[in-house]
Amino acid sequence: MEPFRVRIGVRGYELDPQGHVNQAVYLQYAEHARWEFLRAAGIGPDTLLAAGVGPAALENTIRYRAELRGGDEVDVSCEFTWPTSGRTFRIAQQYHRPDGTLVAELTAVAGMLDLAQRKLVADPAEQLRALAGAPEVLGL
Repeated sequence: MEPFRVRIGVRGYELDPQGHVNQAVYLQYAEHARWEFLRAAGIGPDTLLAAGVGPAALENTIRYRAELRGGDEVDVSCEFTWPTSGRTFRIAQQYHRPDGTLVAELTAVAGMLDLAQRKLVADPAEQLRALAGAPEVLGL
């Protein structure tokens, strides 16, 4: 199965003084792709709030491979990897120009936060499986 992807157009206000996409914007693009990924599985912010949970980013690592500039478009992928046990899961994201050029790679560790207890839920995969209308989109 191909990874989920969303296309994003680079906007002028996202650029640094050298004309490149600012490093912090890559995290925003990743976050946007993650929320679209969840939405494709049938999970929106309201669904999570009603269940008393929310995603929690614990670690992000970005490797930059090529520059993005104003007016460019970038396809940002999103895949979750579910360990057999534990409170966390891994996220892999790649940024490609429409011509296939790899621009950046992001790896992350995340969990699902119980909003009342302020602790990670014991089984984030099961939590999301229960909330998703299309859990197969998330690899569940």
